[in-house]
Amino acid sequence: MGRILAIDYGTKRVGLAATDVLQIIANPLETVHAKDVLAYLKDYVQREPVEAFVLGMPKRLSGEDTDATQHVVGFHRLLQKTFPGIPVHLVDERFTSKMAQQAMLAGGMKKKDRQDKGNVDRISAAIILQSYLDSRTI
Repeated sequence: MGRILAIDYGTKRVGLAATDVLQIIANPLETVHAKDVLAYLKDYVQREPVEAFVLGMPKRLSGEDTDATQHVVGFHRLLQKTFPGIPVHLVDERFTSKMAQQAMLAGGMKKKDRQDKGNVDRISAAIILQSYLDSRTI
């Protein structure tokens, strides 16, 4: 059984999270620059078996696309082309940044660390991944 890797894609930073080997718990992994994300993923896939990718899809409250949606759609195509044997699941990422900030506050993270957007991106990716894991068990 391989890990499931979640991606919170942004044009500047990309938050990543991965499951444990039993695919039970989502853990924040890294934040990488958008231009380096494919190289990072290729390296990760060589080191760890990856069963699937989960990609956060930005939508407005109304369900309409956001300004970022087209960037994520383009990355989705690139991900499928680069890793044709690994399925990519799209997950609604509405409110994940807000939920990440609330989780950091509740966890007692210092204000300086909460303001680090890399931390927000990593935790957002973990929230996206946990949401996907929870939806599979229903």
